[in-house]
Amino acid sequence: MRAFSFSTLFLFMLLGFATPALAQDTGAQVAWRLLDYIAVDYRGAVADGRVISQAEYDEMREFSASVTQRLGALPARPERAQLVADARVLEAAVARRAAPEEVDRLARSLGQRLLAAYPVPLAPAAMPDLARGARLYAENCAACHGAAGDANALMARGMEPPPIAFTDRDRARQRSLFALYQVIEQGLEGTAMQSFASLPAEDRWALSFFVGRFAYPEALIEQGRRHWEEDPALRARLPNLEALVAITPDALAREFGADKANAVTAYLRANPAALAGAGGSRSLAVARELLRQSLAAYQAGDRTRAGELALAAYLDGFEPVEAVLNARDGALVAEVEREMGGLRAAIGQGAPAAEVTERVARLQALFGRAESALAPEAGSSLSTFLGALAILLREGLEALLIVVAMIGFLRKAERRDMLRWVHAGWIGALVAGVATWWAASHLITIGGADRELTEGFGSLLAAAILLFVGVWMHGKAQAGAWQAYVRDKLDKALSRGSAWFLFLLAFIAVYREVFETIIFFAAMGGQGNGAALAGGIALAVALLALIAWAMLKLSARLPIGKFFAYSAALIAVLAVVLAGKGMAALQEAGMVGVSPLDGWPRSPVLGVYPTLESMLAQAAMVALLAIGFLWARRRPASA
Repeated sequence: MRAFSFSTLFLFMLLGFATPALAQDTGAQVAWRLLDYIAVDYRGAVADGRVISQAEYDEMREFSASVTQRLGALPARPERAQLVADARVLEAAVARRAAPEEVDRLARSLGQRLLAAYPVPLAPAAMPDLARGARLYAENCAACHGAAGDANALMARGMEPPPIAFTDRDRARQRSLFALYQVIEQGLEGTAMQSFASLPAEDRWALSFFVGRFAYPEALIEQGRRHWEEDPALRARLPNLEALVAITPDALAREFGADKANAVTAYLRANPAALAGAGGSRSLAVARELLRQSLAAYQAGDRTRAGELALAAYLDGFEPVEAVLNARDGALVAEVEREMGGLRAAIGQGAPAAEVTERVARLQALFGRAESALAPEAGSSLSTFLGALAILLREGLEALLIVVAMIGFLRKAERRDMLRWVHAGWIGALVAGVATWWAASHLITIGGADRELTEGFGSLLAAAILLFVGVWMHGKAQAGAWQAYVRDKLDKALSRGSAWFLFLLAFIAVYREVFETIIFFAAMGGQGNGAALAGGIALAVALLALIAWAMLKLSARLPIGKFFAYSAALIAVLAVVLAGKGMAALQEAGMVGVSPLDGWPRSPVLGVYPTLESMLAQAAMVALLAIGFLWARRRPASA
């Protein structure tokens, strides 16, 4: 196997591996969009069993037939035959001029079951940028739909059918934001409405939110804000972006009354960030939806896709909120990670569908607890302070121990001239970590899988280097001629590239921690309590500095033989810890399978995780250390 250099690791992290993508079946999306169109517009074609608009009715006949055809052409899945049969029922209802209420019920029911069998993303991955939506509308839509959304535009004259007037409240109350998004993405057959699939998803969502505001004037926003803040039932009904984009104003009116529904719709479509715990709930909404899609894929017999979606639920949904949640409820984080690993293992082993369903239900319940813990009112200055303190101590201590051991060794060996290489390594790692975080925030996208892969390979590479260093130090502790070695050999040893070795080890030890720590702090900073966050960081830095000072003082007083012995033991422990952490990170990234060990303890500080693979990695490291220590003990001092 070729050597894995840190430059390779750094480029590997920056360029990233593509995380599993969500499959989007265009046929299913077009069919769903047509069903939504039928549910909304059929009432304009038929009333009391009579055709009131022949052009609209002909369009309904065409669309219902197209739905049947498109469903029959979808990839084979167990649900497809029933979907096609139900589509024929809908087509027959349109043909016999059934009541609009019946067609609405048939179309929406079929649409829901279609999305369950052929899932598509139901919510934006990030908070929509309404200002961006306004610019996109002016550039792409106003010429036909009018600057005010009333379809009163020069280009609209003579179009058949005419462009939709977004200000039409009766029509708007039947359309969800998700339905608007689908039309923007796919276009509309038989009309001048073209597809805007070339726009990024975030732009299409921004446009959907902006368009969805036309029928709900700004005069309603303040009233909607009061309803939202005063009615906990409303906040429970719309806990996240997924719920907001999926519901129609008409459905909300049936639950809360038309006046309140209209006002709240105006408020939330103009201020989506008002959703309780918007950041955490938004991310967990992604996790919930991906889990739902994973279960649907598994029930359909597609184990590969189910496994990919379950992995994406962790990396793209849960992992972004893990830092903040860990500061508030570390036990809940451990429980979620254990259940996620168990779900992926069950999918990989082909467990019965009932077992997978039960595991998904447990995870959905855990996500509900997480949403409560992440709600703004659940956070406090004390939890932020303690979280920042714990994160920096946990992430920084391992790197500190390695760097301090290197500094102590060079001082003992009277090679202070080499200290600059160690200092250059850890300082360079700090700068590189901050630069990587900046690049990830402004230039490129580094997903959860990329971070886990970086941590995993970085940990295993550091563990391999520490294995060598630990065995070497143990040998020096056993050699009776260690002083002669230091005097006669060290100059030669350090002149043969060991300076770069010192730099590399210091860089790896620190860099693997810096980037993840900054990501954690950025997430916590977004929750407010900036003073408490800064205070926790400051105290952690002070404690780490105190620990470093105490270790260097102690190492200076130890005889060199004991120093080597103690350092070898410390480095051996760190190598075992990093082996476990590295394997666990690769499992979380989906590169290594998961075989849960029920009842096995979990201690991230010690690198102990309840999976067979992580325990085998630590056992292998222990075995290699034992063999190396025995070899070093028996090796003649003169060697």
